[in-house]
Amino acid sequence: MLSARTWRQQVRNSRLWYRLRRDRVAQCALLLVVVLVGAALLAPWLAPSNPYDLAQINLLDSELPPFWVAGSVSAHPLGTDVQGRDLLSIIVYGARVSLAIGFGAVLLQAFVGISLGLLAGYRGGRVDALLMRLADIQLSFSTLMMAILVSALVKAAFGGAFYGNYGVIVLIFIIGLSEWPQYARTVRASVLGEKRKEYVEAARVLGFSGPRIVLRHILPNALSSSLVISTLQIGNAIMAEAALSFLGLGMPETEPSLGSLIKAGFDYLQSGAWWITLLPGLYLVGLIVSMNLLGDWLRDTLNPRFYDAIASNAAGSRQRRRR
Repeated sequence: MLSARTWRQQVRNSRLWYRLRRDRVAQCALLLVVVLVGAALLAPWLAPSNPYDLAQINLLDSELPPFWVAGSVSAHPLGTDVQGRDLLSIIVYGARVSLAIGFGAVLLQAFVGISLGLLAGYRGGRVDALLMRLADIQLSFSTLMMAILVSALVKAAFGGAFYGNYGVIVLIFIIGLSEWPQYARTVRASVLGEKRKEYVEAARVLGFSGPRIVLRHILPNALSSSLVISTLQIGNAIMAEAALSFLGLGMPETEPSLGSLIKAGFDYLQSGAWWITLLPGLYLVGLIVSMNLLGDWLRDTLNPRFYDAIASNAAGSRQRRRR
């Protein structure tokens, strides 16, 4: 087991740390992700009140403005919504729901996509052709369109009460099963390149089984691209949930997410209570933009050619300065 000192030395000598120290945009994006996700995880301790506790809600405090607008109340720094709920509290609690759906959907689509991509790339032949045609059919449909169709069918078949109780699980399956081809096609391409290399041929000669070769030798070399996709897909999954909630097919207003909060305040946007929609929207935009920036940074950092080009440019610059 590595000691803490050895682990810190490995982190400092890693390519990720080297690139992170020199990229201000990535540092700001990482800081924003840590702040926004941390606020959601620490919602029970950071929120002024519990939006699910009806005893803490007062209708007389409805539509109070945030602290920089006249008429605000110190107990509600970001104001309140039309039901009198503290807006800061429902934003951080709603972000927990959106993040749970986003991470759950990405884990599901990664598991399905990576499994099918490994199977298609390693087996080849008819299995590869069948799975890739299924992926092509899936990609021909919009993710949002598929999610709208499936969520509407679930509501019609099981009723609104069922959807209200199991909405998070339903949305995880809907969004997760709509995006697996992204992983499958990327992992398949990696497997096709890896399975012809010498170490795979050596494993076959030694008599290793196919699943062992795939899981212990090929899969680790295909995970870097999947990591980049996951960073980008978390933002896409959160945005898909927000879009479905805004259309009335996502989370109900009794269990708020960022999308349902934006929808709940949209009707009052013209009446002057703009903060009910604007502040959750800013939280959502900041979360998605920062995650996408981190995904772009990871893609560039984990690309060996891009890293080698940066290193050669830096070496050339040092040589020119010495001259």
